[in-house]
Amino acid sequence: MDLVELTAPGLLLRPWLAEDAPAVLAALREPAVEQWNPQGVRDEAGAREWLRRRADRTTAGHLSLAVTDAAEGTLLGGASLFQIHAGNASIGYWTAAPARGRGVASRAVTALTARAFADLGLHRIELCHAVANPASCRVAARAGYPVEGTLRESHRYGDGRRYDEHLHARLATDA
Repeated sequence: MDLVELTAPGLLLRPWLAEDAPAVLAALREPAVEQWNPQGVRDEAGAREWLRRRADRTTAGHLSLAVTDAAEGTLLGGASLFQIHAGNASIGYWTAAPARGRGVASRAVTALTARAFADLGLHRIELCHAVANPASCRVAARAGYPVEGTLRESHRYGDGRRYDEHLHARLATDA
């Protein structure tokens, strides 16, 4: 997928920019993000390196976009496709604290999913989240990702503990 900009109601999903570093640092240091989507970013230099990796287009295995307010340009979160291979991919997302509870993640996931099926010819996209994070379960459901099962102690999260995860997935043939 070439560099893209996507829209969803009230949102613009765009490539990451170097000037996003201060907002990325603030968002990724927030306790809920550090717990459920730990990125290991501790300072502005770390945020710049994080941005550099997400903007790297030399490999086709991922696509990471900033989720911003369409009117103001404020960073609201991030959404990524990764492990893109053989018609399959995984999707992930995070939302900055001030944007939570407004449907930002579900709108971003819905837009990125639609574009991935249309432009990448994907057949299946998986979404995993800790069972202990019910907000992510609501995002998955609202974005049309039915739950398929529970992966026992499948991922180590920000507190160092392994958590069970729900596996959700969408197929290109789903309504």
